[in-house]
Amino acid sequence: MRPSVALNMKRDAVREAASRFRTANPRVFGSVLHGADREGGDLDLLVDALPGATLFDLGGLQDELESLLGVRVDLLTPADLPQKFRAKVLAEAQPI
Repeated sequence: MRPSVALNMKRDAVREAASRFRTANPRVFGSVLHGADREGGDLDLLVDALPGATLFDLGGLQDELESLLGVRVDLLTPADLPQKFRAKVLAEAQPI
């Protein structure tokens, strides 16, 4: 399944999962945003870590989203983005 199709079918569940793992503002970027995703590709998601969030929260969210959607998920926070394209990704990313 293409990641965009999986996301479209489960948007509400993705938002709900993000809130349970101490993150907020889930946004999509990359190939799904640009309509260039393919079968077997991954879903690039950006979230804001809330105060008290740990790597266990982020890892748990990534694992849950991969199980929920049936596609690989590349879950990042703004600080994880390389400086050279951080501003571009933050400007383009769209809320889920």
